[in-house]
Amino acid sequence: MAHRNARLGPAGWRGLVRLVVGLGMSERRAAAGLSVSSCTAHGWRQRWLGACAEARASGGWAHDRLSRPHRSPRRTAVDIEQRVLAARERTGWGPRLVAGETGVAHSTVHAILSRHGCSRIPKRPRAAVVRYEWPCPGDLLHMDVKRYPRFRRPGHAITGDRRSARLQRYNPLGHDSFYAVVDDHSRLVYGELLADEKAATVTAFTERALAWFSGHGMTVQRLMTDGALSYRRNRSLRELLAANGIRHIITPPYTPRWNGKVERFHRTMEREWAKGLRYRNSTARNRALPHWLRHYNQRRPHSSLDGRPLISRAHNLPGQDI
Repeated sequence: MAHRNARLGPAGWRGLVRLVVGLGMSERRAAAGLSVSSCTAHGWRQRWLGACAEARASGGWAHDRLSRPHRSPRRTAVDIEQRVLAARERTGWGPRLVAGETGVAHSTVHAILSRHGCSRIPKRPRAAVVRYEWPCPGDLLHMDVKRYPRFRRPGHAITGDRRSARLQRYNPLGHDSFYAVVDDHSRLVYGELLADEKAATVTAFTERALAWFSGHGMTVQRLMTDGALSYRRNRSLRELLAANGIRHIITPPYTPRWNGKVERFHRTMEREWAKGLRYRNSTARNRALPHWLRHYNQRRPHSSLDGRPLISRAHNLPGQDI
């Protein structure tokens, strides 16, 4: 890359050589006309004279060269490099262990591995992302809970000031648990802030959520949750789902991507509702939740729906014609 304060670029160097070689102008005069030193003009003239016919024709002689020297007489011998690379490939060891096995200095081993691009073990390729979407609203609901701490005054995540965090740390107010249910097809969300995550609370919320989706013309077929005890060992929830003919799908451990739609909603909600505004306290934050949920369902453009609101994908919903 050319120096940021350089007077000329490749086109300027070609113009300089054209003045000196083509028009026969002296190096000093051409350099003065282009506001560069005569030494610079001489160097670029020698560069042009030493270039091959192909480089002259293509203009490549005027481009920057690599800073690496043409010759490295003190570089490690090829056979030693091959021995180091073979030990690295065979064992997968780092520079220190390879140095101990081959008898080459640690710094030299590190330089060899860096030179050949194998100083770090390549990361394993990630598994292909499997995206799915059920064809109709109500075919699958995603359910999850996220905790939001109560607070007396805005915290450092909003203000950037950590000096007031000590009072909150030693006098905690507890958490509010936000229960969310997301429809897989339309992404419509039903949510409530509740005080705990007990089995009875989960069942009561699920019953209200099913009634909300049913009131919007959706027949729920499946409900997906994680493996928390309040879902997995909740007899009342199991009876509720069985009475409504709903299949309960429990995700395997450490697989949040299965429930990815509701996980992604929680991240959006935290950014736009919980931390999007500066609330006086958690009570004011909680009061703003119904308004934000209504905006999210009916007005907010969604990237996965080509900028359309979520309500545009559901059937028989009030306001679908907006």
